[in-house]
Amino acid sequence: MKGLIASTVFGIVMMFAGLGSATKKSIGLLAVVLFAALTAIGVWDVVAAPTDAPVLMFNNMLRIENYSLWFNMLMTGCSLLYVILMHKDIAKVGSHSSEYFALIFFTLCGLYLLSTYNNLLMLFLGIEILSIPQYILAGSDKQNLKSSEAALKYFLMGSFSTGVLLMGIALLFGAAKSFYIMDMVSVLHTESLNPMAMAGMVFIMIALSFKVSAAPMHMWTPDVYDGSPTPFTAYMATIAKAAAFFAFLRLFHVSFNNLSNHWTMLLACITALTLLIGNLTAVFQQSVKRMLAYSSIAQAGFMLFAVLSVNAVAWQGIVIYAVAYSIATIGLFAILVKLKDYTYDGFNGLAKKEPVLAFAASICIFSLAGIPLTGGFMAKYYVLVAVVQQGQLMWLVIFALLMAAVSIYYYFRVIIAMYFKAGNPELVAPITLGDKVALLFTCALILLIGVAPQLFLNV
Repeated sequence: MKGLIASTVFGIVMMFAGLGSATKKSIGLLAVVLFAALTAIGVWDVVAAPTDAPVLMFNNMLRIENYSLWFNMLMTGCSLLYVILMHKDIAKVGSHSSEYFALIFFTLCGLYLLSTYNNLLMLFLGIEILSIPQYILAGSDKQNLKSSEAALKYFLMGSFSTGVLLMGIALLFGAAKSFYIMDMVSVLHTESLNPMAMAGMVFIMIALSFKVSAAPMHMWTPDVYDGSPTPFTAYMATIAKAAAFFAFLRLFHVSFNNLSNHWTMLLACITALTLLIGNLTAVFQQSVKRMLAYSSIAQAGFMLFAVLSVNAVAWQGIVIYAVAYSIATIGLFAILVKLKDYTYDGFNGLAKKEPVLAFAASICIFSLAGIPLTGGFMAKYYVLVAVVQQGQLMWLVIFALLMAAVSIYYYFRVIIAMYFKAGNPELVAPITLGDKVALLFTCALILLIGVAPQLFLNV
């Protein structure tokens, strides 16, 4: 797969770029160019892909399908948007900006594996390649003890979840006698479910729930997101999480489709708990960054609806939600990182001082809250429709709508601070014309998803 090879090569190029006397500005521009090239390769992959049967590679360990390539292209495009908005802020984190970009490229390698794996060993490798660079990025601010604490917590909890994942894989192998997820469809489809297979499914569900910040495996998320440098928090909360969700959905829809009666209620309870904890805890936060950490848990609850719904709409829903959520969150973090004060009071009067920033923040918040005509509204619509079509979980749909109403409170606190409270927010650097253009483009994408979501679906 071209994207997997290209992201590896570009990551190595960025590592060597840091060995010379290049300035941080030139390294940032090089990263933008390479991410644009990687996005173009993703488009090429989609255009050149055969329209009939999927392609099997590496002894059938990777299964490359049109939908996987489409997801890869969209997530690579979101990564390009992230780098355009954040490359100057990434350079300010420390003295190793080229290595930071290299780690992001390597993270995308994990994303490409997780979207195309056909073997549980590839799932494990994809999770680790996705996670290890994030452990490093979380602790990249060496002068900040909170960053070191975030990296340590993330690494320890991530290592524990890796052990749980491997245990689940071992149990599934013992039940199915194969690591290939397609083989499990026929082997595990029996009248009496093998207890070893059920235990394996539960272990893997717990491990993947950790990766996507689902409750009660969410406890690492607020401290890690709050302590990590803000530019890297934006990436961890969006593109990396979307990759883990796609892997989650791929395994449970392909391998465990026929066994959905055995795991649906457990995952439904996890979803309800995730929505409850994420939204209610976000209400009491005073830091916008920490509020976004808890809101990312709540958003994970909505994305779990796609995993719960074993139908075609769920696959569309996970793609729309991943793109809409990633763009809105990246845009909001790109504004947050320009402020010195991350509390709600730090946004007081922003509409008067920087109206473009306030407008862009409002559009991003509308999308996260699920206001109509934004991408977030269509994302929630797709995943909820998928659950309705699945049936038997209408109580969960009603509960999710109630939790969405709760989210309006803490999201709109930011808008109230920007437009209805007096203040003079301090900025870490002047806002350039390029920053404003990039943010307005982000807003245009959010509105485009809201009015024409079919453009982002491979249908």
